[in-house]
Order: sequence, then C-alpha cells, then structure tokens
Amino acid sequence: MKFKDYEYVRPDYDNIQKQYLSLINDFNNSTTADEQYLFLKKINALSKEVETMAQLIYIRNSINTADEFYDGEKDYMDMTSPKFHGLRVEFYKALLNSEFKEELKEKIYPQLITLAEIEIKTFSDEAIPLMQEENKLISEYDKLISSAKIDYDEKTLNLSQMQPYMESKDRKIRKEAYEKWSGFFKENEAKFDIIYDKLVKVRNQIALKLGFDSFTQLGYLRMGRSDYNAKDVRKFREHVLNYIVPISNKLRERQAKRIGVDKFKYYDIPLNFLSGNPAPKGNKEWIMRHTKKMYEELSPETGEFINFMMGRDLFDLETKPNKQAGGYCTFLYDYKSPFIFANFNGTQDDVTVVTHEAGHAFQTYQSRHYDAPEYSFPTSEAAEIHSMSMEFITWPWMELFFEEDTDKFKFFHLSDSFSFIPYGVTVDEFQYVVYDNPNMTPDERKKAWRDIERKYTPYKDYGDNDFLDKGTFWFKQGHIFSSPFYYIDYTLAQICSYQYWLRFNEDRQKAWDDYLKICEAGGSQSFLEIIKTGNLESPFEENTINSVSSKIREYLDSIDDMKL
Repeated sequence: MKFKDYEYVRPDYDNIQKQYLSLINDFNNSTTADEQYLFLKKINALSKEVETMAQLIYIRNSINTADEFYDGEKDYMDMTSPKFHGLRVEFYKALLNSEFKEELKEKIYPQLITLAEIEIKTFSDEAIPLMQEENKLISEYDKLISSAKIDYDEKTLNLSQMQPYMESKDRKIRKEAYEKWSGFFKENEAKFDIIYDKLVKVRNQIALKLGFDSFTQLGYLRMGRSDYNAKDVRKFREHVLNYIVPISNKLRERQAKRIGVDKFKYYDIPLNFLSGNPAPKGNKEWIMRHTKKMYEELSPETGEFINFMMGRDLFDLETKPNKQAGGYCTFLYDYKSPFIFANFNGTQDDVTVVTHEAGHAFQTYQSRHYDAPEYSFPTSEAAEIHSMSMEFITWPWMELFFEEDTDKFKFFHLSDSFSFIPYGVTVDEFQYVVYDNPNMTPDERKKAWRDIERKYTPYKDYGDNDFLDKGTFWFKQGHIFSSPFYYIDYTLAQICSYQYWLRFNEDRQKAWDDYLKICEAGGSQSFLEIIKTGNLESPFEENTINSVSSKIREYLDSIDDMKL
C-alpha cells in the first residue's frame, strides 16, 4: 500500500468518547490484572486509531496548506485534540488508581506510569477552551510561514528556496538574499508579534488554571521530562558558555578567514568556503537512490527499513508552493509507518535532513511493535539522539552524495553542528525569560532575544539590517511558537551524538549495537535511562561537555580548512 492510499476517516469525538469511556469502565471493573491488561490494550488501540487520523491530517495539510479539505480537518482537530487528550488522561487516572497497578507494572514499562503521572498534571477540562485557542494560534503561525512568496532572481520563492542564494559565493547576492528573506518577516512583524503575544498569554492562563506559578513548570511537564529539571538545564547552558562558546567563536574566526572577509557579517554565516558550500551532486531522485544504497549497506535492519519506506512512498521531500516550512518525521500507528517530510533546496541540507529524519524514522520503525502509543517515540531530547547520531553514523557513505567535496562536507557538518549548540541554548534561555515574564511587550521580548544572542553568539553582526539587529531572528524558529521549551533537546542530543561519532571511529560494531538498543527501546525509557542503555555519558555532566568539545576541537584543528 502506498501512502496516498492510506485512508483518512474523521475521528468522530462523540463516538470515540463513548467507546473510550466504556473501555475505561471495563478496565475499572476488571477482576484480575490479566483481564485489566486486555482492556488496556484495547484502549491503546483506540488511541492509536485516533492519532493515526490526526497525523494523516497533519501530514497532508503540511504538504499543501491551501488544500481546503485538510485545512478544514486541521481546524476540526485543533478543536477536538484537547478533548481526545482528555480521554487519554481519564485512562491515566484509571491506570494510576488500579488495584492491580503493581501487577500491571510487570506487563508494561514503568515509563508509562511516569508519563501518566506527568500528563494528569498538565490537563483539566476547564483548560480545554484555552488549549483550543493555543492550537488555532499555532496553525495561524504555520500558515503565515508557508504563505511567503519572495520575488527574487526573476522567480517567486518561498523561505526554503531562498537558502541557496543566502549561501552564494557572491557576497552581494548573499546580502541581497538575506535582506529579501528577512524582509518577509519585517513585512509581517505585527502579525508575528500578535500571534506570539497571544500564545504566551494563553499558555500562561492555562498554567495558572492548572495551579502552576508560571508556564515554565507546565512546559517541562508537557515535554515529559521526568529525570532532570530547569536547574539542570541552567547548569548545562553555563557549561556551553564556558566550554563550547569559545571554540565556536574561534570557528567563526576561521570561517571569516576562509571566505576572505575582514568584517564578518550575519549574511556571511551561511557561506563556509570561498569555493562554495558542499552540495549534493544530483537531484532528489539521485539522492534517494544513493540513500537506498547507503542504508542497505549500513545494516540488515536499515536495509529492511529503507525498502519499506521507499516501497510505500513515505516521503515528501520537494519544496512546493503552499508547503509548510522545515522538516519532520512522524509515525502512523495503524499502518506502522514512519513518514518523512522535508523541503529540498539543492544544498547540503538535502542530505542531512534525510539522514536526520531517517534517524527518527528508523527508531520508530524499530519500535513499531509496542502497544502503547507513548512508546513509539521517546521524549524529545532522547528522540533527537537517534536523528543526530544517524547524521554521523552515515559519514562513511557521504562520498556517494558529495564525491570530491566529501572532506569539505565533513568539516562543514561537524563545525556547523558544533556552532549550532550556542544558538540552541539561546532559544532555550529566551523562552525562560519570556514565560517567567508573560506580560513583556513585543519590543521587550526582542531586546531580550538580542541580549541573549550577544551572550552566546557574539560574532553575529547585523550591520545595517536594523530589523534583525533589534532582535527578530527568532520569528523563523517554529519551535518557539508551536512547541515551547522544545529546543534544548537538540543540544543535549548533540552532545550524545558526538559520543557516538567518536565511538564509531573506535569500534563501529559495538557502537552500532548500542545505537540499535536505544532505537529498539523507543519511548519505553526516560531520557537518562536511554543514555544508560546506549552506554553514553550524561550531557549534564561538566566533564562530558569538556571532554567531547575538546576532542572535536582537536579534530577540527588537525584539518587545514584553507585547502578545502
């Protein structure tokens, strides 16, 4: 069956509610743990049925935000998903109150109990109207981003299609392209301000209604974080400032020298080499042929996975009008199918997005046998280990895509991912400031962003672009709007992925075996448990960051990047 044939049927809330409450009643009235477990599996199956339809809406709407049918279904799901979530919470309550809970723990993974305890704190029926408003605002942001139509080079381009021009070897073109790109955000500044201001305030209202002092506490629970807290993350950001930012700043100095500029500006950041950035040597079909070869050679498991994905057309990779920006992987439970969404634009990102999202997809494929939907993906910081590690696990096959520019790509990939970490903690710290001060004005938020940006990325010089210089770059970061506090996850996972990169260089088979273990674990474990399963060191430990960053610096210092 091809993805286009995956059937969508609107999940009728009233009908689902009747089934759900009936099953919960049967669960509560069970006389043995075995009987209760059978009803637990039926409840899980019903949840997966609803979530499968929700993901079909999300995928097909993001492929074409102008599709009237799925736009309408997205509106429906924005309104009903909080109610569906409420039904799941009722199941969580029944699970936690079960007289057979201890016996059930022998049949399920403790992580489900942990997540149930967390989720109960994040929901109440009184908050549903506010959660519906939150969903509507997120959809409004997505539509605004996908509406971008930029006239440049005698073409009408979206935000993704501007990237090759922003990486041009011609500095004048880079500056023009960046100004055109930021011009879209400037023209819509008021709209972005209004959407985000409303999001911050409605999230604060939800938090207060649920009994929290601020949304920050609720935001952590929504992310399913159970074995670390805001204090741990604050220390992590301090370690990034002490160990990673100095190296990142030096890398930008090397970059400025490589591309021959005395005064390094914001529009110079995308260009890494005077000869041009590495780019794949073929189109989408060519890339996917090599992707198939790569995963068939990597392992039997990845070979089976890629043939399943390609056989069912579980990709949408080309940039098109009205297509949502960015890239993602999601999972269609009833079809046991991952799905990868991306926006190819002819840059090196076409390869890294495939390997990144394939890391997510491979993990869900390895976890597809679990009953509970909570186990399909782990919490986000753990999920990003799979994706970011896959980017490095596939290094031995990069010659397929970049040919004579393979060394250039590897230097770029490692240095660029390392310099991403300071940006990642910028996004994180900004959200603490925003949600601890929900009544800030839009201008105050922009100033806060620019102050934090200067702290972690002091090389960012916006020159005469007053719009970006006042602190608006974050408008483009969809996570800030749609998934608050989902960004530190990338930086924590990056530290873990570097450990796999180092280990794959030492004992490839052992490292692969450990990586496969965490993929098979799926969401059945918490973040720090997955770290242990994968034989990794915690990124919260100062020694871990110091050691990893030192080894990356040594590797990059050993390369004469002026010759690349």
